[in-house]
Amino acid sequence: MRPKPTPDPAPAVEVLDIDDTQLAQAGMEVIDMDLAQLQSTPLRARRVIVRLDDCVVAFYATNLRMRTRTRPSLRQGLLSFVTFGPQTTGLVDGREIRPDRLLMVAPTTTVGFVTNPGYESITFLVSPEELDRHLCIRRRQDDFHAPQGLETLHVGAAMAGQLFAFGKSLVELAIEQPALFNEHAEQRAAAHSELMETLLDTLASSRDAAPDRGERTRQRQSEMVHSVEQYALAHTDDMLYVTDLCKIVGASERSLEYAFTAVMGMAPKVYLARLRLHRVREALLRAQPGSTTVAIEALNWGFWHLGEFSGAYRNCFGELPSQTLRRKHKLATNS
Repeated sequence: MRPKPTPDPAPAVEVLDIDDTQLAQAGMEVIDMDLAQLQSTPLRARRVIVRLDDCVVAFYATNLRMRTRTRPSLRQGLLSFVTFGPQTTGLVDGREIRPDRLLMVAPTTTVGFVTNPGYESITFLVSPEELDRHLCIRRRQDDFHAPQGLETLHVGAAMAGQLFAFGKSLVELAIEQPALFNEHAEQRAAAHSELMETLLDTLASSRDAAPDRGERTRQRQSEMVHSVEQYALAHTDDMLYVTDLCKIVGASERSLEYAFTAVMGMAPKVYLARLRLHRVREALLRAQPGSTTVAIEALNWGFWHLGEFSGAYRNCFGELPSQTLRRKHKLATNS
């Protein structure tokens, strides 16, 4: 029996320009992502991955207000350190994105981002063992604690900016000259060494960022929004009534409205309808030829008025659901 061929390793550098949220996860094995665009203008986003052996640098940018839920892959077991571009604004599980902060995320922790147009971030994914090795050599292991879930660190605007600038420069070099990283192990090793130096310098100046009263309120609102979202996705073919949503989170209608407006920038039913539109699109793009129809998938996700559904779908994605399904089937037939 012939041995099974060994799959080619992923290249060190991967650049993906994204015009559809369903493309965001393509080729990703270090982070699981679930995106929904909160604006209806055409999406223009970019993802760049630079693999440096047991470390990964990931760059993200988008032109739209987006809701993203991310989780480091269980298979990788990597710690995530996230820094943001100087003009980036938004919320991360209710925490404000600020230029003086660094996020630290434990492996497999799910984090919810709601970000505004012009978003840029650099995520450094590092194995806990590698980080611990460097800290032990420097005799600094008592200065660092592994995160429990998501933690916010105050590192100062200068240090956070320096870390982001290092990651952005590395990504730009990788885009311009991918062969440097794809074909040269010594270049990857040098970049890996500089990454660890820069990250450890940043962590040395860090302290926990205690939330103020307003941020604690936004965190509670974010938790409320997430609970409602989970309910909506678990009851896919149900009509969603505000009364039921209030009961789920034990809040008044006004509190629910305030929470969704503060976190998502829109009313609960508007946001949940948009989220379900994304799920319909995902189903249409995954369907095998002849296996489903637009009406079936719309009904599966609680859209009972098909004319209104088609209009909302076109407003969100720039095409009718029937066009999505035909395009998917055409690609499958020609492949």
